[in-house]
Amino acid sequence: MLETFFAALTPILTLFICIAAGFTVRKANIVDRSAGKTLSKLVLWIFCPALNFSVMAKNCTTQTLSTHAINIILGCCAVVISILIAIVLSRLFVRKKSPERGIYAYALAFANSGYMGDPLILMLLGEQAFAFYKLFTLPITFAIYSWGLLQLAPRGTERGNFLKNLLNFPMIATTLGAIFGLSGLGSHLPAFINQSLDTLKVCMGPGAMLVAGFTIANYPFKKMLTKPKVYAVSLLRLTLIPAILVAAIFAIKELANFTLGLNIDNNVLYLLFFSSATAIGLNTVVFPEAYGGDAETGASMTMISHVLCVVLMPAMYALMSLIFGPAVF
Repeated sequence: MLETFFAALTPILTLFICIAAGFTVRKANIVDRSAGKTLSKLVLWIFCPALNFSVMAKNCTTQTLSTHAINIILGCCAVVISILIAIVLSRLFVRKKSPERGIYAYALAFANSGYMGDPLILMLLGEQAFAFYKLFTLPITFAIYSWGLLQLAPRGTERGNFLKNLLNFPMIATTLGAIFGLSGLGSHLPAFINQSLDTLKVCMGPGAMLVAGFTIANYPFKKMLTKPKVYAVSLLRLTLIPAILVAAIFAIKELANFTLGLNIDNNVLYLLFFSSATAIGLNTVVFPEAYGGDAETGASMTMISHVLCVVLMPAMYALMSLIFGPAVF
């Protein structure tokens, strides 16, 4: 169990150091506030799409898609359960209907399954597992850019077009990569394109975490530490909610295996774990700020959950491995 804990701790510490570095250089005014926006555009338009396209083009084949279609269905089940939990708990944290309740609902419903989950599963379990992970998280992406953004946009503001939100460049790159993989073109890309993609995709994880550090540094540090409810939400996000989701999907999986003879293995539980047990993402900061709302609560959630994640996520991963056995993709 300790070996598994330290195996998961290493990549998480790597990403956390990137957050700390971004926080430090921003607090010291080595870079100005615009640096975070510039780097976030590089992550959104170059690094993340390069990773998504490369991995999907290599690993998304007709065989893998047919084999893992059931995982997408289980991903849909997990999203529904997660949103129901978030609706109930957010009303306990914030009694009055308000933009703040929406921030809590989003944070309780969604972990940072993309910018944090992507590099972690890639580093720990490899490219094939990452390709299956991207398929599994399609329902999560759909929910984030529909129900999720409605929670983060203050009432009375222009909340944007649903299709415009959903058709972001990382999602387009994932779709194109899947098309290349399914058509067989992904295995015939020129060597210089593959090498370029390989060079760019390793920047995604560190780049996204630097953005997190830059963003957190823009808000009063001491004030962010004095929000008791944020600690409670972060602990729920990192421990109890993933445990409930894993238990629920395990029960659904076992029922499907028993009644339909589907033979779904436990790997789907690890895909769920990396999509639900990571820290709270930057959307709780970025979207309220963009709509003129209060982004300080989201910044506090992001900072505290990322700090707690350093210890709690490896511990949860080690516990998962002890209960369900190691993930083998």
